[in-house]
Amino acid sequence: MHSMKVFLFVAMTVLSPMAFAQKFEGLAKTPQMGWNSWNKFGCDVSEQLIRETADAMVASGMKDAGYRYINIDDCWHGERDATGFIQPNKEHFPSGMKALADYVHSKGLKLGIYSDAGWKTCGGKPGSRGYEYQDALTYAEWGVDYLKYDWCNTDGLKAEGAYLTMREALRKAGRPVLFSICEWGDNQPWDWAKNVGHSWRTTGDIYNCFDCVYDHGTWKSWGVLQILDKQEGLREHAGPDHWNDMDMLEVGNGMSINQDRAHFSIWAMLASPLIAGNDLPTMSKETTAILTNRLVISVNQDRLGIQAFRHSTRDGVEYWFKPLEDGAWAFMALNRNKEARKIAFNWKTEKISDELSKQTLSSHGPGYALRDLWRDRSAGTTRQLFVADVPGHDVLLLKLTPR
Repeated sequence: MHSMKVFLFVAMTVLSPMAFAQKFEGLAKTPQMGWNSWNKFGCDVSEQLIRETADAMVASGMKDAGYRYINIDDCWHGERDATGFIQPNKEHFPSGMKALADYVHSKGLKLGIYSDAGWKTCGGKPGSRGYEYQDALTYAEWGVDYLKYDWCNTDGLKAEGAYLTMREALRKAGRPVLFSICEWGDNQPWDWAKNVGHSWRTTGDIYNCFDCVYDHGTWKSWGVLQILDKQEGLREHAGPDHWNDMDMLEVGNGMSINQDRAHFSIWAMLASPLIAGNDLPTMSKETTAILTNRLVISVNQDRLGIQAFRHSTRDGVEYWFKPLEDGAWAFMALNRNKEARKIAFNWKTEKISDELSKQTLSSHGPGYALRDLWRDRSAGTTRQLFVADVPGHDVLLLKLTPR
């Protein structure tokens, strides 16, 4: 059965006059929201973990807040069968991936999976190199909705070509799959991936530190602020259905509440996918409150799809602006210092304009009403000098709505 299907599939691929089919359009009109197993669990993944996480996404209010994808990262793999089809690890996924996908779908959620463009995944499991079309067929049969595609063990491959191959395979397998490109920004995917995938990683891996670098010897993991600094010059490449991916969230994985709040705000302002990476069934009320703050999420999910820009920096505090639909703006004061800072912002004298979106924040006339998105309360209007205290490694996040 499998071998006949592969023959027909390959024949269709070779003979079809439709060369270079496009990605599935419209799957990420706003940045995708979900959860991924890697940051917290690494290779310790199982059917039970995924089921419990799906349950918790619903029970915690995350589903109602907009999260949809439950993504299994590396190490779910068993071996390939005699005809080359990948199998899940039977000990950790005894019911199989189709049954697991059905369970996730029954919760109103979607299932994501992981593979690699190379011979092996980063965790040493079978990669998709040479098996792209078979793997795409398999994922479609299982009911997979999302593919994170990594870049380990890719000797001799060119990134753009490798990702085009998998895009073609997914398209011809027929099931709409959100395609998440994960080659760490090494090959400038923002220059070529707009029509290939729905998002692309812009840096190496994150880890749960706000302001530091973890040197592994041959590669490095990056803190929140280090990843933010690597986004310089990339905002022009992002937009609906093609996003700069700053990696998965570390909210709830050991940073302080202030740092988690700042981390989540930065990702929201820069229109990065919001993919939680913590243990959902055991997360604290504070972590849940951060991940489910609908006002902050609405900044990330704004339909204009424009990334924020840094307006200015003073005394270690950065001032960021993000144009929103209906003439509104989001404003973030990010305190990079460990100590608190008092800020004063004069809306009438600051010139705030965005060349990319052609939007200008007008200081004339009635101005804008200010709302503090973390405290969900009024913060005055732009007709007044804005003064506030921002704790160390924290943010102040406002929405400016035309009056």
